[in-house]
Amino acid sequence: MNPQLRRLLLDLGPLLIFFAAFKWGGFFAATGAFMAAIAVALVAGWWIERKLSPMPLFTALLVMVFGGLTLYLQNETFLKMKVTVLYVFFAVILVGGLASGRLFLKYVFAQAFELDEIGWRKLTLRWAVFFLALAALNEAVWRNLSTALWVDFKVWVILPLILLFALAQTPLVLRHGQDEEKKN
Repeated sequence: MNPQLRRLLLDLGPLLIFFAAFKWGGFFAATGAFMAAIAVALVAGWWIERKLSPMPLFTALLVMVFGGLTLYLQNETFLKMKVTVLYVFFAVILVGGLASGRLFLKYVFAQAFELDEIGWRKLTLRWAVFFLALAALNEAVWRNLSTALWVDFKVWVILPLILLFALAQTPLVLRHGQDEEKKN
């Protein structure tokens, strides 16, 4: 299987399991299924790739903590807040790295493409702002809409928004890309 497709399935599989379990069993059943699926995805990722990437590992940790609180206290708020915490964390890490001269986004996307320093800095800032916007959007949605609409929003709006945002960065990537000819 293509490594990018495999990684996509390992990253999105647990969310799709959450969505399906919510439709059939409700929020708390979906939370338990999500926790189990993310644990399986981590183990499968380790078994196949022999490494654990920091982002999926941190996401799994948040899912276990916030999902555990959700189930233990029978309160949906914790898992809904997990999404906001995750996006804010990513934004803070990116901005903190930018401020300290570490371009963490470069480590994530280095295998996909190579940019000059200005390109990495611009892309990092864009992703940080985008993650903050997603965090604000998540807060607005879960606080003002029903749980069912929040779940649908996560799957049918947030995921396409992330994909569209990533595709919208193509001109920047092309403008600041470094190919082998430029390096020599």
